[in-house]
Amino acid sequence: MIVPMKKVSILVMDKNKEASLEKIREIGLLHVEKKEVQSDNLSKLIERKTKIEQAKGILSTYAPKKGEKVAALAPVTDLANYIFDLTNKKKSAQDKFFSNAKELNRIEKWGNFDPSAFKYFTDKGLTLVPYELSLKSYNALGDDIKLIVLKKSKTLVYCLSLGGPIENEQQFILPEHSLNGIKKEQEELLQIVADVEKEFVGLYPQLDALNKDIAQVNAEIEFETAKTGMESIDEDSKELNVVWITGFVPTPEIGVLKRQSAENGWALYAEDPAESDAPPTLIKNNAFVRLIQPLFSFLGTIPGYREYDISFSYLIFFCLFFAMIFGDAAYGSIVFIITFIIGLNYKKKTGKVPDAVKLFVLLSLCTMAWGTLNGAWFAIPYDNLPRFLQSLVLPQFNSENSIQPFPWFLEFLYKLTPENLKELNKGDSVYWNVQFLCFTVAIIQLVYARLKNVLKLLPSPVAIAQFGWLVMMIGLYFLVLFMLLKIPLPPFAMYLMVIGVALYFIFAEQKGGNVFANIGKSFANFLTIFLNVVGSFADIISYIRLFAVGLAGTSIAQSFNSMSGIGQGLGDNILSIVLKLLGAILILLFGHGLNMVMNALSVIVHGVRLNLLEYAGNHLGIEWSGYSYKPFAVKQEKN
Repeated sequence: MIVPMKKVSILVMDKNKEASLEKIREIGLLHVEKKEVQSDNLSKLIERKTKIEQAKGILSTYAPKKGEKVAALAPVTDLANYIFDLTNKKKSAQDKFFSNAKELNRIEKWGNFDPSAFKYFTDKGLTLVPYELSLKSYNALGDDIKLIVLKKSKTLVYCLSLGGPIENEQQFILPEHSLNGIKKEQEELLQIVADVEKEFVGLYPQLDALNKDIAQVNAEIEFETAKTGMESIDEDSKELNVVWITGFVPTPEIGVLKRQSAENGWALYAEDPAESDAPPTLIKNNAFVRLIQPLFSFLGTIPGYREYDISFSYLIFFCLFFAMIFGDAAYGSIVFIITFIIGLNYKKKTGKVPDAVKLFVLLSLCTMAWGTLNGAWFAIPYDNLPRFLQSLVLPQFNSENSIQPFPWFLEFLYKLTPENLKELNKGDSVYWNVQFLCFTVAIIQLVYARLKNVLKLLPSPVAIAQFGWLVMMIGLYFLVLFMLLKIPLPPFAMYLMVIGVALYFIFAEQKGGNVFANIGKSFANFLTIFLNVVGSFADIISYIRLFAVGLAGTSIAQSFNSMSGIGQGLGDNILSIVLKLLGAILILLFGHGLNMVMNALSVIVHGVRLNLLEYAGNHLGIEWSGYSYKPFAVKQEKN
């Protein structure tokens, strides 16, 4: 259930606001109303958080290799800045290394020489100017230019000009260091990079310290945001000025806040949230219903404060959808064993089993129950199942039987005569029964959604419009059965559809004012209403996906069973028997494993969709526009 909220304002003296905020945070009940605020301190804190997160990202890339023994370094006081200093040191060394590499490539053809020698000769009165001349330029030089040729290639001449520069030719720029000197520096730079990386690996165990720093900065940001967002009367004297903070508190906890306000000398004002307010959503359910919460967290769906909490109904229907899509009792058994082992490990380590593990245990049990009633065990034919498992199969889902007679009240409701059943028996009885079940589940879930709307809107006349839509959908259900399953259309079905639509047109806009004018508004939306009727018809039909996806999974499993060759003979010699058995095992493991993965994806795509879109979205009107209740509180470190 969604816990009701009170909107509260806590008034404190300006001179005591920081101490009061600390106390409010210690109480941990107030969800502070979000405001856009700015301050120099807040900017510095955000900058600090960004820096720590970047440092964490850098350090996280230096995880020790598996099995590698690393000596942890002593804790560093300002780890984030230290990581940035190391990063800059490494980057500087790498930049210099790449710069030297270019220089080496430029001078290596000149061989190893000392650049300072050129200055030495100049001081002695002998000017030597180095050049890299093209063959054309070299051949074009006059006899008056004296050169010492050091080396020739196919395209260049490496030489020294005696006495001075050569006109119109570009001199070779001397390096700062010799070739060997640069190579030695390269080795030193590589060593610097290696030492820094080794130090990073040694610092990796301190990654948790960065997480704690981030948590601490987040708390400071939260505190500074709350402090900056406090409104003021703007008195000239800080001694007399009053400031206040506004937020939301769960109604059951308002008594605690009142007592604390009295003890701390605060003024407290509490009221119900106005329509324009958007309170956070706090959901509290019993241990069983809470099992569905991990799925909501995975999907990131939170109902708005004024929307429905559908946790219980979602859990019930999702269990059914999961079972029908997975379909196979053997698959359910495998999921059960895996999750049970995971649960035991969690229990051993932490003393409790996560709700996500409990949810999968429940889903696997439902799958086992559904598969058992259908006789689905690795898609093995019914006749090949052990007698014990055969005895557990419902006759209505036994592919060897014809369509079983309905109970008398259902025969009366659906007008199924022996002649109808005989006609229906021409098809596959199992498929017919499962499709009938899919459509029946659809109408139960969607009518339940409309009934919730009716109860929520009472005593408003608009509730009658929702009741009309409910009635119309029951009529559509019988129309779907007639069109797709050849069940005779009962005469009252058409009356239900007509009466339901009429009620909707009459009461949909009855929110006050002239009755006939409001009816006119409904007729003005005729096209939208018509499309919604078609959409409701399609919503009922869309539940056939439970049958279709389940059938696809069964067909895939049967195909892999056939490919494995089981039951087709193993051969005449031991080698042939061994090879065929190994091949069959590999095919079955791969095939059924792949099928289970595909079924899991189908649950997400189809099982979740039916609950979120058809049920919650189209018929309950949930927009999932909520956000979580997160009180302004001191964050407790997890052990």
